[in-house]
Amino acid sequence: MCGAKAGGPDASTAKQGETTIQGSVTRDGVPVAGYVRLLDSDGEFTAEVPTSATGQFRFYAAEGTWTVRALVPGATADRTVVAQPGGLAEVAIAV
Repeated sequence: MCGAKAGGPDASTAKQGETTIQGSVTRDGVPVAGYVRLLDSDGEFTAEVPTSATGQFRFYAAEGTWTVRALVPGATADRTVVAQPGGLAEVAIAV
């Protein structure tokens, strides 16, 4: 098990202007426990967090195009997201 906080960093720790990628992982509308990975534009691993009890996750990242990969029992799903400087990118992943 990784040492990251479930759900990712706390939103209260965000710095002014920081780029945030966050969202939730569900299966048939129900939150799913698992892990979410952040991959850069070349597909290289950048970070991983376990989902919270409600399927939530959060990353602070540089601007650019990212792949968010949900890894849950029996399924994997990818979503592409474009993070804007200082913006919030919401990602819903249904597996």
